[in-house]
Amino acid sequence: MPLPVVLTAGRRQNRGMLTRSAAGYLTIRSDSGPDSAAGLQSDGYAVLRGVFTPGEVAELCHDVERVFGQFPPDERGDTPEEAAPFRYEMLNRSGPVQKAIGHPRVLEAIEPLLGEDCHVIANTAWWQPPGNNDHLGRFWHIDGGPHIPRDPEVPWDPRIPYPVFAVASHLYLWDCPIEAGPTGVIPGSHTSGQPPPSDRADDDGLTWGGHGVVPIVARAGDVALFVSDLWHRRMPPESGDPGRMFVQCHYGRRDLAQRIRPTALANQLSEDAQTRARTPRERTLAGLHPLGFYDG
Repeated sequence: MPLPVVLTAGRRQNRGMLTRSAAGYLTIRSDSGPDSAAGLQSDGYAVLRGVFTPGEVAELCHDVERVFGQFPPDERGDTPEEAAPFRYEMLNRSGPVQKAIGHPRVLEAIEPLLGEDCHVIANTAWWQPPGNNDHLGRFWHIDGGPHIPRDPEVPWDPRIPYPVFAVASHLYLWDCPIEAGPTGVIPGSHTSGQPPPSDRADDDGLTWGGHGVVPIVARAGDVALFVSDLWHRRMPPESGDPGRMFVQCHYGRRDLAQRIRPTALANQLSEDAQTRARTPRERTLAGLHPLGFYDG
């Protein structure tokens, strides 16, 4: 049975695509980017079908299972039950995952928006058993930002392509039908300049700009991409939920710091500098930040 068509909002325009000039500055590309990049910019998401072959999917599944068996859940401030379905810093732990997150079809979609020198800022494997939905991702949220916060009464000038600073990817290792509670997105909401309303955190009827939720139904080997500012959540799983397994990778502009490991473990400070940073503000000023979304 064919997958349902994934609808997109608005008219895609291949405008405002970026490139890194010889001088090191981001400039506007003279050529248009692929439709996937245009969809990310205008709608906030794109779905790439059949990126990985069955053999590549099997290799990734096997290695993700190895990582779950070899490494205990990472201590990122969650309860043991909340932490169990996740393993972080996957490109450090899996050669197949490191190769997969650099797939040319993924890069050709994100580089026109983030620059050819964009890098991985977080990389997590998800392995959720049927019915498991005990994590914050079940509520409407954004991954980072809003990167350009704006009064909701001030519309964005359509002449200016909306800038993108970070993009998330889901590399599906299992089929993700509607019963699995797929990620739901609200097209165009990445341009709102607002986080989702907190009083509607689990409202399946939430809309923005006249657009309601689109569930990203996928097959193993597909890749979903969505902008960090896009309103999204895991939809409630239904009867017959098969569980979910996918690799999540967040890509950011070169200007964004990597968050693969917490700053307490990976920083550029001397021992003396860390010792001198005593108050919470002294620590964040030195670069020792509390855990945030990309850290887990």
